Amino acid sequence: MASINSYLTFNGNCKEAMRFYQDCLGGELTLQSIGESAMAGDMPQIMADKILHAVLIVNDIVIMGTDMIDDSGLVSGNTVALMLNCDTALESKVCYERLARGGKASHPLRETFWGSLFGNLVDRYGNNWLINYDKKFL
Repeated sequence: MASINSYLTFNGNCKEAMRFYQDCLGGELTLQSIGESAMAGDMPQIMADKILHAVLIVNDIVIMGTDMIDDSGLVSGNTVALMLNCDTALESKVCYERLARGGKASHPLRETFWGSLFGNLVDRYGNNWLINYDKKFL
């Protein structure tokens, strides 16, 4: 069965916020800056220390975050995304298609440099979804 994890978007203070959550909840925190990623060459140098991807794992709780904000800025409605981690590529495709009906398919499912099949959409109710299949790790 698929699972849903939180994925929070911050305005340049992801590292600070995720460390705060770790202080509050415990767990193991992993941070990847933009400068440490394959995207470093495509981004302005000022973004190098911003967080591309953060993960806090506390038992069965998973809180993820990023400083990556699209051109529309940080506005109500795009600060939280529901991340659906699927068990198979087929499941990810089916879920993506179903959730996109009546909504907006922002980025189609595609292979990523980090080894996943990944895409995102906004459903008909305005909720953001990240659909992911970690084929590299399964």
